[in-house]
Amino acid sequence: MPASAGSRQAPIADGRRALILVEDLPVPFDRRVWGEAQTLRDAGWKVTIVCPRGDGARRWHERIDRVQIFRYPLPTTAAGLFNHVLEYAVAIPATLLLSLLAWRGRRFDVVHLCNPPDFLFPIAGLFRALGSAVIFDQHDLAPEVYVAQGGRQGGVVHRFLGWSERATYRSADVVIATNDSYRSVALSRGGVDPSRLFVVRSAPDPRRIFRVDPAPALKAGRPHLVVYLGTMGPQDGVDLFVRAARRILDERPGEVRFLAMGGGNQLDGLRALAASLGLTDEELTFTGRIPDAELRTALSTADLAISPDPANDFNEYCTMNKTLEYMAIGLPVVAFDLEETRISAADAAVYAEPNDPAGLARLTLQLLDQPEERARMGAAGRERIAGPLSWQRSAASLLDAYQAALRVRASRVRAPGAAP
Repeated sequence: MPASAGSRQAPIADGRRALILVEDLPVPFDRRVWGEAQTLRDAGWKVTIVCPRGDGARRWHERIDRVQIFRYPLPTTAAGLFNHVLEYAVAIPATLLLSLLAWRGRRFDVVHLCNPPDFLFPIAGLFRALGSAVIFDQHDLAPEVYVAQGGRQGGVVHRFLGWSERATYRSADVVIATNDSYRSVALSRGGVDPSRLFVVRSAPDPRRIFRVDPAPALKAGRPHLVVYLGTMGPQDGVDLFVRAARRILDERPGEVRFLAMGGGNQLDGLRALAASLGLTDEELTFTGRIPDAELRTALSTADLAISPDPANDFNEYCTMNKTLEYMAIGLPVVAFDLEETRISAADAAVYAEPNDPAGLARLTLQLLDQPEERARMGAAGRERIAGPLSWQRSAASLLDAYQAALRVRASRVRAPGAAP
């Protein structure tokens, strides 16, 4: 991160316009994008977002808290190469059309690309020609995600994803990385100029994630509640959470209820896996996406939370939003021993050998028997979220990144034809 990044609040934007393009999740359910949009709005930016529709976000056009959102339908979000091709064949043209509808001849000062996928750079090129600065906000390492989901490393698709990532880096005036691991990738693999590279860590919004009164009825008469929160995709390890739940209930029948909160293209398969292992809906409940009020209540009632992300070249260097939200509520965390998870959680978590559901189960049972240790870990997590991992720090870096993008655009206008 440049020395100045995150050190001060950037100037008020005085009505400058920002367009944020995101394809992976609908907004406001993409919490990182929604937090960025609110930060920009509060700094005086007029923010427009183009994203897909999803459960709870069906309207094609609406304003939420003075942020304008355009949404398009997707034919599928299922896993598999064919489904991804079909998804992007709709998403990219729809993103372009809605972006032009939002533009209507009035320049966007900044166009902010969020991946995955890394296929939005042609749209960025168009808006750059129309006078916009471009920011690439790298949420995921797309080649690593492909391999984590079962793709072949070094194959045609993997090489194409690497090319698309490099093209997206080149299209951007400024690059935002979500952590220092991603920053290192942008420097080494992307060749990004360090002066144009900013770290904006994801962090829970304290206006959304905060502790409330527990609801003991959620435990369904059992002593303990253990939760999972997050997307349920091929690389998220929710199957390991399900297998750990089976082991825990074999060891302590009738003592623990499990909640798995969130949606994703693996949800139906996970329900089938739970049924095949003999887990009843009362023992392990898949809620799908639920409103924030219900989410806060469930997290505030839980005794601990599990981050079951397996070890691979993607997860090892990814900051897990679920872990941060657990910490914001004050929940102790059981996780696999991954580099960025340790950086985020530190001693707010205990760490199992990667990809071993028996290890998750063993550590969970140990913590359920140690209420004082759970309280200590929960307090440590809250302190980290309020301090070094707070959104306030990330917001300052985000605004610095926007100011840097505007400076690069200004230098490009002053020297037409010169390299940005």
